[in-house]
Amino acid sequence: MKRFAALYQELDRSTATLDKRAALVTYFRDAPPRDAVWALYLLAGGKITSARRKIAGSAELRAWISAASDTPAWLVDASYDQVGDLAETLALLMPDPDPALADPERGLADWIEEVLLPIANRDESERRDIIVAAWRGMALSERLVFNKMLTGALRVGVSQRMVQQALAEMSGVPIARIAQRMLGTWTPSPAFLRDLLSAEALPGDRQQPYPFFLASPLEADPATLGPIDDWVIEWKWDGIRAQLIRRHGEVALWSRGEERLDGRFPEVEAAAHALRVDCVLDGELLAWQEDAAGPMPFSALQTRIQRLKPGPKWLAEAPVRMLAYDLLELDGADLRERPQSERRAMLETLLRQHPDPRLSLSPAVSPASWEAAAALRRESRERDVEGFMLKRASAPYQSGRRRGDWWKWKIDPLTIDAVLLYAQSGHGRRSTLYTDYTFGLWQGDALVPIAKAYSGLDDKEILELDRWLRAHTRERFGPVRSVDPVQVFELGFEGVNLSKRHKSGVAVRFPRILRWRRDKPADQADQLDTLKALAR
Repeated sequence: MKRFAALYQELDRSTATLDKRAALVTYFRDAPPRDAVWALYLLAGGKITSARRKIAGSAELRAWISAASDTPAWLVDASYDQVGDLAETLALLMPDPDPALADPERGLADWIEEVLLPIANRDESERRDIIVAAWRGMALSERLVFNKMLTGALRVGVSQRMVQQALAEMSGVPIARIAQRMLGTWTPSPAFLRDLLSAEALPGDRQQPYPFFLASPLEADPATLGPIDDWVIEWKWDGIRAQLIRRHGEVALWSRGEERLDGRFPEVEAAAHALRVDCVLDGELLAWQEDAAGPMPFSALQTRIQRLKPGPKWLAEAPVRMLAYDLLELDGADLRERPQSERRAMLETLLRQHPDPRLSLSPAVSPASWEAAAALRRESRERDVEGFMLKRASAPYQSGRRRGDWWKWKIDPLTIDAVLLYAQSGHGRRSTLYTDYTFGLWQGDALVPIAKAYSGLDDKEILELDRWLRAHTRERFGPVRSVDPVQVFELGFEGVNLSKRHKSGVAVRFPRILRWRRDKPADQADQLDTLKALAR
């Protein structure tokens, strides 16, 4: 554990990408394979605790540290509110052990495989005794990392791609191959690490999807991209990004979130089986009625996402199709290095030979100029799309977010003016500031909460608003403050759906603060009915 704790400290203290990558290379090169693969799992976002594998809940950890450190429960809660990170709070409240009484060194894998995983889902008293005994035998840096594993909050400024870059640098294996092998669910083991870093092609490589190529938001004038004829322009759909894989007659559906969706969208899988040719398609899953001109709202698709085997009722109420916009593989040949225009032409030929509305081509548009494209883009909301995807015609299909070849040119967000009602302190570096806000709209003479937003203000505005919040607090509810309802903010969001689960009757997608409306009194903020009128 000492080695992994030292790596965590080095990553946490460094702000330079190259220094972080060098630290990762050194760790993966020197650590035993069992420890290295668990470190990879954790740094890539894996968690050892979950709803099905309970090791310690947040309330339990607070109660255990209160008893073990002889700290009143209210003081534990107050310390957490101040620190903003539960793992760090727990580590600070427990005193360091007497060096003579410290536990013998255990590696990271030993702690996980021999101590933590075996106590998952056992009685609370048994789990408590093991965790508290571990705390008593660890120094502060080790306790912090240990607690980070328990809380599942091992965020240290390292992306999955940075970890993959370090592994590629260390092993000489192309990063695209490493990224592909890490897709989906995998079990940390020395065998997995060996295969991950193998320079040879492995049978499993053909069973995985390809890493997704991600677009960057276009904020500049599209005319800066050069001649419009150099670009493939497609509608940007509001669905679920997925890869449809047909290999050796077997079909698999993978989401961008690296989750297999097999069985959830049987109509799409049936269309893939009917292709009679092996291929890998990149596209969008959309709820779409057979005779409709456009897709159903995203909320209709949401009714299908969590249903592992949808019945006839759901298949009829929210039928799903896939609009394909890229062809990554055909008859076993990897096409990703071919130009975008060539891949699209091959995709058009493939789908034209196998017509099926359940698996069809995402249409391209061909405006004569960027001005004409901008005019067409203004019709996006009426077409139930989010704007345009701009893809350089000569570009290969890359992995991850690579600026320059794929852009998403989205329409401006929907907006409302809402009143600030509640505020809560943030976490981590913002734990001492109120940065999580709840906003409301008028319904008659009452303000009804409609959304939370965490982003959009700059540092100066955050500090100014924090001072105002502390001076205008009405009530406190733990870490939450209700404040004088006088500050108005313009909120932006991507969509609105009617919702029976929300008190307001609506749910907004991706809300964020656009600006502080200092010029607007609270009684002129928007009505709830105005927001409901925007719902699809």
